[in-house]
Amino acid sequence: MSSHVKKTFGGGAPPAPAALAAKVRTLAPSMTRSMQRVAEAVAGDPAGCAALTVTGLAELTGTSEATVVRTARLLGYPGYRDLRLALAGLAAQQQSGRAPAVTADIAVDDPLADVVAKLAYDEQQTLADTAAALDTVQLGAAVTALAGARRVDVYGVGASGLVAQDLSQKLLRIGLIAHAHSDPHLAVTNAVQLAAKDVAIAITHSGSTGDVIEPLRVAFEHGATTIAVTGRPDGPVSQYADHVLTTSTARESELRPAAMSSRTSQLLVVDCLFVGVAQRTYETAAPALSASYEALAHRHRP
Repeated sequence: MSSHVKKTFGGGAPPAPAALAAKVRTLAPSMTRSMQRVAEAVAGDPAGCAALTVTGLAELTGTSEATVVRTARLLGYPGYRDLRLALAGLAAQQQSGRAPAVTADIAVDDPLADVVAKLAYDEQQTLADTAAALDTVQLGAAVTALAGARRVDVYGVGASGLVAQDLSQKLLRIGLIAHAHSDPHLAVTNAVQLAAKDVAIAITHSGSTGDVIEPLRVAFEHGATTIAVTGRPDGPVSQYADHVLTTSTARESELRPAAMSSRTSQLLVVDCLFVGVAQRTYETAAPALSASYEALAHRHRP
């Protein structure tokens, strides 16, 4: 059994006001119903809730003071006072620059111009939420592991499998040995070969995809450094991850399934990993990237 110690989600400085809404969207599915009521209240009306005492917010949401305090702590704040300060800051930001009045819900009869506007706005919000909630300490540790890796395996299925392919191709072009696996059997048989100098990355929006968790567990138990890119940092995948990179959990509708919003946020995290590794390994990455461009140049000439 590996001696790795799994990092728990949370800790560090409280999230900035702008990150509060993203944190609520990410953690709400794992909360109790009473805690969800508190989280939804503070995210929906930060100005109103900032004016309330802990007793007032408990009465407003039909919960208890203890539930309000537990919710504040789960969201990353030491106590309710810190959450109130963040709410006041968020309310001030919204008053100075309110987001456009565009809904992410796309109706069957929406004109294409409206579809473009709604998707563009929602994608921007997904990216902003992911950037605000992304733990740069965890990101830096993941970059360090990748920069020194002997070999990198990336696991993902469905839409997450496409993101896994994107990351592996990027890493290959800067000289790393990287492979994406969407076949669960092949993923596990490759994970068995990993060791302490290797890195395994699981990409799963739900955090509970068995075909992705299984090879990550095997890699973890064989001593590889493991990374989870997930929208559910408290999901099963995280128990086998040394580093957890959280993606935004955007609101979905019938015509905009999870695969669309999750892919957008996953690609941002993947690009952050790639650029970070390229920075750390610039002396070898730059020549490798130039060589790959040169090797393909003739295919792009008229």
